[in-house]
Amino acid sequence: MVPALRYLVGACGRARGLFAGGSPGACGFASGRPRPLCGGSRSASTSSFDIVIVGGGIVGLASARALILRHPSLSIGVLEKEKDLAVHQTGHNSGVIHSGIYYKPESLKAKLCVQGAALLYEYCQQKGISYKQCGKLIVAVEQEEIPRLQALYEKGLQNGVPGLRLIQQEDIKKKEPYCRGLMAIDCPHTGIVDYRQVALSFAQDFQEAGGSVLTNFEVKGIEMAKESPSRSIDGMQYPIVIKNTKGEEIRCQYVVTCAGLYSDRISELSGCTPDPRIVPFRGDYLLLKPEKCYLVKGNIYPVPDSRFPFLGVHFTPRMDGSIWLGPNAVLAFKREGYRPFDFSATDVMDIIINSGLIKLASQNFSYGVTEMYKACFLGATVKYLQKFIPEITISDILRQVAVRGPSWLWQQPMKVSDNNIYCFLWRCFALLLTGSACSFK
Repeated sequence: MVPALRYLVGACGRARGLFAGGSPGACGFASGRPRPLCGGSRSASTSSFDIVIVGGGIVGLASARALILRHPSLSIGVLEKEKDLAVHQTGHNSGVIHSGIYYKPESLKAKLCVQGAALLYEYCQQKGISYKQCGKLIVAVEQEEIPRLQALYEKGLQNGVPGLRLIQQEDIKKKEPYCRGLMAIDCPHTGIVDYRQVALSFAQDFQEAGGSVLTNFEVKGIEMAKESPSRSIDGMQYPIVIKNTKGEEIRCQYVVTCAGLYSDRISELSGCTPDPRIVPFRGDYLLLKPEKCYLVKGNIYPVPDSRFPFLGVHFTPRMDGSIWLGPNAVLAFKREGYRPFDFSATDVMDIIINSGLIKLASQNFSYGVTEMYKACFLGATVKYLQKFIPEITISDILRQVAVRGPSWLWQQPMKVSDNNIYCFLWRCFALLLTGSACSFK
């Protein structure tokens, strides 16, 4: 770690009191409202804040909102490299409000998912944000899946997921008239929402409380301020300097990084470890024709195989009324590459040199070959989907894909020609490299 940046690590430790509800004074924060970007003796390209949050996605905006509502005396700024907020992971996802059934009991992930779903529904009601609590069925279609389904049900009960029921064939038909199955978990607390709308509402709350949002600010450096000969007050009070690609500077006392697909690189810029590394994946979805959307009412998921870290191909309703079918996971050659041929030499080298890709591929190779087959041949995917809804045929599917990157990033459906041999070969190559499989847990 660069010696000059050791302050950042100490700052992280002292800032715990802030997140835990400690008083601002105890952490040595300066009081006062946000300073104007061109205020005082500063140039037009600089500003000072008590806390700066790097990343204008839903995680960064939620963090900023929570901090300023708990500590309104602090000056807080959000930096976002794009011209708009929430345009990457937040704006490219399936929109599912998960209930917390899949996670290890007593784990932080399980607790936060259950609590977060309840808080999100409450927030959407308060703000008038549209959502649908359409529920989810996790369906066993083979006898050997029933023990795994029952174990998953017990896990959900331990996690405190509300409203869970184990239901038989007749009740499956009542929930999903066109779905077949031997047994299912009925999870009524699962829903769907447009997360970008939620994120933009967070941004509005943050700004109305006095926070500042700076877009078109791509962070390229984080370092300690160099004191001027006159020992400037700003140099001592705001010791951290954040620089962007245009040469502009932001000064602050503490930095919170919520950089999404670039979390590892921004962490490294701050003097901390870049591990775990980001490995970019896209998720390919098919789209059900509009006239066939009546076949699906809510989310329909398979019983996950505990041997693999994936949830499986599923039926996902969207807020616009469309139905997505999938996904597969395909290695992407660019971190924010939502199209099949998007490429970044830097990102590819990072995948090869620094990631655990080889280990991932070797552990899931056989599973990945099966997924490669389904990804390349529409008939194989439809045959799998027919296990759940026999009425679906190839003619009911639009040959489109919805793309998500680094294990959790998504894009709206995109036309793909059935006879596009280049796209076919590109996907085969990516799938062979990764041993790709279905949606990550």
